[in-house]
Amino acid sequence: MLSYRHAFHAGNHADVLKHAIVVDLLDYLTRKDKPFWYIDTHAGAGLYALDHAYARKKSEFETGIAPLWQAAAQKQPLPDLLTAYLDQVRELNPDGNLKHYPGSPWLAWQMLRDADRLRLFELHSTEIQVLRDNFRGAGRKVMLYDGDGFTGIKAILPPPPRRALVLIDPSYEDKDDYARVVQCVQDGLQRFATGTYAVWYPEVQRRESVQLPVQLKKLPLKSWLHVSLTVKHPVAGGLGLHGSGMFIVNPHWTLRASLEAAMPKLVELLGQDGGARFTLESVET
Repeated sequence: MLSYRHAFHAGNHADVLKHAIVVDLLDYLTRKDKPFWYIDTHAGAGLYALDHAYARKKSEFETGIAPLWQAAAQKQPLPDLLTAYLDQVRELNPDGNLKHYPGSPWLAWQMLRDADRLRLFELHSTEIQVLRDNFRGAGRKVMLYDGDGFTGIKAILPPPPRRALVLIDPSYEDKDDYARVVQCVQDGLQRFATGTYAVWYPEVQRRESVQLPVQLKKLPLKSWLHVSLTVKHPVAGGLGLHGSGMFIVNPHWTLRASLEAAMPKLVELLGQDGGARFTLESVET
């Protein structure tokens, strides 16, 4: 427990799906003048160097952000959702060389307006220190919490502006995280029913992974969207990551159309074998 370091996986296919959607959700929130909060229950370090030994150990970005980066460099036409995401990554790599990768907190920071706020939780002792270093000098716009985001967000919901995106993306190293995610969304909705909650989860050969979106659908939700990207067949008998999913509560109305355009391209660019596919479903009541 608490051994997970996201730097080993920065920029992989799961990050691409998660962060492309986060950028789209944030972009929609910025279209109105009213301020909002971005809340991250498991913020990580926030910013990653792809030439660091951690990232190079597995080089997972080479089958994640790198193919998209290369496609854009080759002037391949990309759906708007992916173009907007790449624009944010390009902010950190203006010379065209892919050396730095923004985590969810950094993407939010780049898109933040003067009246918007970031509230970031991180329990890992090393990650929270790196997060502090990365956001040193950010001022009152950003508040960092050294602790458990599952329970910590209860104290800050509802946010004063009554507009927020809550990202819930634990490592799921502890299988109890799956149940805690469902409880976190349920508790959040009781305090702040109109917020947007974005849950990321891994596709692994574990019953809890398959059941998580099923359990989320059982909550009293007015609207939800569920999307998954599978990049390869599962490894026989293994727990390796073969895809990931995002479950969004209270998504904005244009998100499904954006994903319908983007997901086939992600399968094309990030698919590793004949098992590559996507799913997309949503409900509006």
